Amino acid sequence: MRWTRRLRLAAAVAVAASALFSPSAAPAAQPPDDRLTDLVNPFIGTQNEGNTFPGAAVPFGMVQLSPDTGHRTGYDYTQHRIRGFSLVHLSGVGCAIGGDLPVLPTTGDVTETDHAKYAATFSHANEQASPGYYRVRLDDGIEAELTATERTGVQRYTFPATGKANVLLNAGQALHKNVSSKVEILDDRTVRTAITGSGFCRSTRPYTVYTVTRFNRPFTAHGTWYQDSITPDATKSSGPGRNGAYVTFDATKNRTVEATTALSYVDARGAEVNLAATGAGSFDEVREAARRAWEDRLDDVRVQGGDRTLHTTFYSSLYRSFLAPNIGSDADGRYTGWDQRIHHVRGFTYYQNWSLWDTYRTQSQLLSLLAPREARDMALSVLRIDADGGWLPKWGYGTVETNIMSGDPVTPYLTNAYQQGLLKGHEERAYRALKKNADGVPPADSMYVGREANREYIANGFAPYIKDRPYTKPGDSDYHHGGSVTLEYALSDAMLAQMARDLGHDADAARYAARSRNYRNIFDRSTGFFRARDASGAFAGPADPAKSVGFHEGTAGQYQWLVPQDLRGMVGLIGGDRAANDRLDAFFAYDQLLKDPARTAREVWVNGPYAYYNADKYNPQNEPDLIAPYTYLSTGQPWKTTDVVHAALTLFTDGPTGMTGNDDLGTMSAWNVLSSIGIFPVQPGHRTWGLTTPVFDRVDLVLDRVYYPGGGLTVTAPGTSDSRRYIQGVRVDKAAYERTYITTDTLRRPSTLAFTVGVRPSGWGTAPQAAPPPLK
Repeated sequence: MRWTRRLRLAAAVAVAASALFSPSAAPAAQPPDDRLTDLVNPFIGTQNEGNTFPGAAVPFGMVQLSPDTGHRTGYDYTQHRIRGFSLVHLSGVGCAIGGDLPVLPTTGDVTETDHAKYAATFSHANEQASPGYYRVRLDDGIEAELTATERTGVQRYTFPATGKANVLLNAGQALHKNVSSKVEILDDRTVRTAITGSGFCRSTRPYTVYTVTRFNRPFTAHGTWYQDSITPDATKSSGPGRNGAYVTFDATKNRTVEATTALSYVDARGAEVNLAATGAGSFDEVREAARRAWEDRLDDVRVQGGDRTLHTTFYSSLYRSFLAPNIGSDADGRYTGWDQRIHHVRGFTYYQNWSLWDTYRTQSQLLSLLAPREARDMALSVLRIDADGGWLPKWGYGTVETNIMSGDPVTPYLTNAYQQGLLKGHEERAYRALKKNADGVPPADSMYVGREANREYIANGFAPYIKDRPYTKPGDSDYHHGGSVTLEYALSDAMLAQMARDLGHDADAARYAARSRNYRNIFDRSTGFFRARDASGAFAGPADPAKSVGFHEGTAGQYQWLVPQDLRGMVGLIGGDRAANDRLDAFFAYDQLLKDPARTAREVWVNGPYAYYNADKYNPQNEPDLIAPYTYLSTGQPWKTTDVVHAALTLFTDGPTGMTGNDDLGTMSAWNVLSSIGIFPVQPGHRTWGLTTPVFDRVDLVLDRVYYPGGGLTVTAPGTSDSRRYIQGVRVDKAAYERTYITTDTLRRPSTLAFTVGVRPSGWGTAPQAAPPPLK
């Protein structure tokens, strides 16, 4: 296999580099006794609004075949009725979407058409999940097993001995709002559907998915339903509302039924193409192939040290980091663009599902490091969105823009791809799209909202907060979040300035760099915090930073540190390092944290999965604060970064409540992975990685030699633990290293990052020149 060969070669390079550059380092990390897939718990995050799913998928697959229990995003561990096993789920999102074609096995006569009524009860004692596989024994005695390929979901149902073993295919109900559906029984093995849905958060734009399901043996009876009416022997049904088909098997002797369902966002032919591309294979063969795909992916990171629970939380987070974005093109290269036309790609895979406001801060960097080939194709897919529809996306689902969230997240997403070397040959094309996005506003007749407040931002230096401004398009409005939008636009401008300068666009670079300092225009010197301004330029809302207005999913106190492009400048505004450190200590409840890190994390920081407002403390479960612990790297107290990060890591546990809020397509999981390794993207969209103490004695990362010629990175911290977590010194490739950051250039050569740790803070990294430099 290509992966196995690459892994062995890169691992050999990493070990050789370790011996060359760090002869006193610990021996190479060895795999645990179990396979790495055995360490993954897909049930983590399925309770308390982590909104993950436990079902079957392969890395970045189009299909995520998983049970739906009645929760708006799919599965909730506290619920004990399964409505069906549906094809599409987004890991960790906060709004309903997907859940297309819930399928459920039943016995006896088919008498109900509403999946809330015919849902089957089950017990967690009869449930099992691992990467690429899910199994449950329902209380009616039917066993359901799920696995997946890139574009298909494969089901195996084992019935009690009965002559009426049914499979219900519900085309008219899903997690989203169902607009309409059509179901067709083509022959005695095949059912086809077309499903149009909408409704992600405030989005109303429809999208359509096409499916074809082929059973491994003929069914003996069939029928369709529409609304409450069930029609035996019928082969077609269509319309809005409840709509579906049932097929019945004789399971008196052969009690097992297998089915493969292919998905396409293009057309019915695309679903057939994807089904044919799957090839022949039994359920067990597909399951094993899915497990191997995950094993190869997880095997790019080997850890040593720590107990099994730590390994489980880490590899489970790594697993969730690879669930999205998702393949959007069919096996023949066709995809539906954002102009709703069919296009064709050659030479790369087209991806979709872009939770950019979340992922630009952590997950996109992790993918650029561990999955650069796929990350390249993802970046090229975003450029295709611009080419097809005319503008870059903000929050894309399937074939449509939802305009959910605010700011300009696509800019740091794409500049990160550029900085990591993923856009070679496409740099100018990407820059043109980013420049258009940064300087303009999409027209009123397009579905894109883009930088909605850009005219005012460019003219006045801030995005205004206009509380009651009507929505002009479905989704969120930047005008409702003027304070945070100003910070997000300025961050994006800073990252685009770096790309412009690299490409020789000096005038643009100077202009964007000047705009990157617009964060200063919403700083209220009377309070020492950022405040939104209204259209007249006056500060809006209460002066209390915990009760501020105009900040998306947060407060002025929490957004205080979202100036990664110029932390030194921001620190100067609030009075220098001493004042900044005092404010940081209060923000993190630092004195309480030192006494009881885990309790502080759970009782002071976290106040519910959606408690975004009316708080002046760190919120580790939401995106605006993900970089905040690393601010201490710029204020001369890097040991406090370690204290805060390690306290936040206690929120990741091995159980359904093992996440504290939405995972947002791997964003929080990637935060856990990177922070556990000890490197973190402190300037998202640039090449800067902040350093903190890893939680493992050793980590070996296998890196793709095309993008990282050195082939690997080894991180060591012998003896690291809760008590020995303070950095005493760092060596990069054997040489002493005093800075609190590295750059991507370090990752591109055979590198070792060796931490010496102790029980007390040291002077390492405290000099002013040790901090990550501001972007000019």
